[in-house]
Amino acid sequence: MTPLRVLVVDDERPALSELEYLLDQDDRIGEVIACDSATEALRTLHEREVDAVFLDIQMPGLTGLELAQVLARFRTPPPVVFVTAHEGHAVEAFDLRAVDYVLKPVREERLAEAVRRVIEGGDRAPAPVEDVQIPVELGGVTRFVDRRDVTHVEAQGDYARLHAATGSHLIRVPLTTLEEEWAGAGFVRIHRSLLVALRHVTEVRMEQGRCTVVVAGSTELGVSRRHTRQLRELLGRRTRE
Repeated sequence: MTPLRVLVVDDERPALSELEYLLDQDDRIGEVIACDSATEALRTLHEREVDAVFLDIQMPGLTGLELAQVLARFRTPPPVVFVTAHEGHAVEAFDLRAVDYVLKPVREERLAEAVRRVIEGGDRAPAPVEDVQIPVELGGVTRFVDRRDVTHVEAQGDYARLHAATGSHLIRVPLTTLEEEWAGAGFVRIHRSLLVALRHVTEVRMEQGRCTVVVAGSTELGVSRRHTRQLRELLGRRTRE
């Protein structure tokens, strides 16, 4: 594979230097371009093509989220990975179809995972969440369920059961396949047998070391210990800005 050229954007020089260093150590990265503001990043992107943008959120002037909105209007938008100290913007980030959301302080192995996601999915342009419909069979009749209405997905052997406001629907697709294909639409694994749609999570509860989430205001789902940290990175308790 051709080494990636990536752009890193952060207004804090120590954080920028650290991210630049960590990415430069990754054999899959060929060149790292550093910018200390979103405005400088835009100028750079108009002059040079990059394979991905690693982007802070809280920056003076144009914020990372605002820059991502601009990038989304590019003819060929670069994949975006948000790298931030704030947990509370995960839903907005995935609404902008970010490839990943990494919390500071950045761990080398976590950043390597983000690079993997860029390589495996960043060059694809999935259809907008609102346009994706899933065909389901019911009594010999094929109906279509909007993916945006799916709150969570439950594994049932080689099948998956979609849960939505309209009811539950069994489809012949393994959960692992949906996890990979729907990651860009904000679906994350919270248990070996469950995916949840971040847009439908209304509460995250921690009680006696056990984490659960509430979707659609009423359904409570258990989060396994191994997936709790990832979920809190994406959608945990909101932090003060």
